[in-house]
Amino acid sequence: MIKKAKPTLEAPNILLVEPDAFLADIYEKNLMMEDFRVAKTESGERALSLLKTKRFDLVLLSATLPKMNGFETLEAIKKNSKTAGIPVVLLSKLGAREDVDKSLVLGAAGYIIKTHFQPSEIVDKIKQILFHKK
Repeated sequence: MIKKAKPTLEAPNILLVEPDAFLADIYEKNLMMEDFRVAKTESGERALSLLKTKRFDLVLLSATLPKMNGFETLEAIKKNSKTAGIPVVLLSKLGAREDVDKSLVLGAAGYIIKTHFQPSEIVDKIKQILFHKK
């Protein structure tokens, strides 16, 4: 069972891991319009480092990253007892069933194909995960 963050009085902290600066800015703006706090990074290694020093309510993680890909980063997050309970949503240009299945087996709370969703829909998905809305 995947633990999900509980809503707090504070704005939820989202770690956005996206190497495409243009997309990262779009996602960040959409999240901030909904009062989320956003920290951005472009690499899995940096994401793991940030997770050691700061509390995040959710990680929005691109599958395609330099060096350590999103699947490897997801696996590292879920293997660490201090970060295993943080919901991770994988963002991908890849729509293959095997990629979706792999992400879910590794513990992702969701898998979003970038070309199938508008940024506002991604924000809605994050809200569903964080606040258990159907």
